[in-house]
Amino acid sequence: MKKIVIVLLPVLILIVTGLFSCKNQKGSDYQEKIDIQEIEELTKEIDEVMYPLPTSAEVINMLTELEVGYMVGVSNPTENVKNYVTSKSKSINLGVYGADLSYATLYNMNQDVIDYLDAIRVLANDLGMSDIYSQELYDDIKNNFDNRDQLVNVLTKAFDSTFGSLSENDQQSQALMVVAGAWVEGMYITTHISESVFHVEGIVSVLLEQKKSFELFIDLATQHANDPAVKEMLEMFEPMKTVYEGIDTSLTEKDVENITREVVLLREKLIS
Repeated sequence: MKKIVIVLLPVLILIVTGLFSCKNQKGSDYQEKIDIQEIEELTKEIDEVMYPLPTSAEVINMLTELEVGYMVGVSNPTENVKNYVTSKSKSINLGVYGADLSYATLYNMNQDVIDYLDAIRVLANDLGMSDIYSQELYDDIKNNFDNRDQLVNVLTKAFDSTFGSLSENDQQSQALMVVAGAWVEGMYITTHISESVFHVEGIVSVLLEQKKSFELFIDLATQHANDPAVKEMLEMFEPMKTVYEGIDTSLTEKDVENITREVVLLREKLIS
């Protein structure tokens, strides 16, 4: 699972620098006591705290591994891109279309890949990130159509760069909008790839795994709840939060129905 470390990375660097500074002062005996695994564990812990959500590419890759067929029409139509005029709606649907791009890419739907990249470029250009969704990205996708693992890496890198670019430019609210859109669209695709999702082997485990991702997203967004857009988003997600709070380590058919219902309602609000 690829993750982003932005705010706490400098802290890690300072800690590591401090450790090696102490080593130089106290001699070789102290050096032997410094376990590189501790530093690696610290890196892992910081990584997980910062952004431990799987990208939409990683979620959708789970579906391809289950050998579930591609469903035409389930993604957000690219012609809707003209409807997104505010910074908030552009950020949200950059995330939505990012999930749709992952879906089309990992199923080798070449024309859909082109269409979603074009839609994403419109939004990315408006948000000042045209360099991320460039011709080079399409070339990387095209050149790796037969290598699914590499495709996931390419798409995840683009998603990470999007989140990182916004966060580094003090646009955490917009970064969270992108993540929210991607999470909802990934869930929508997952819950609509079959008329009877509960009976598709493996889908239930994918949905259950997203409970942790959802909770982590809520925790991250809550830290920025003073922003009006984030506050509104958290209020929109409240019904989904209630559904997941009633779920433990397994899902019943009713749970899947409840999740599906809330995902549909959320998505309608995000893409309309």
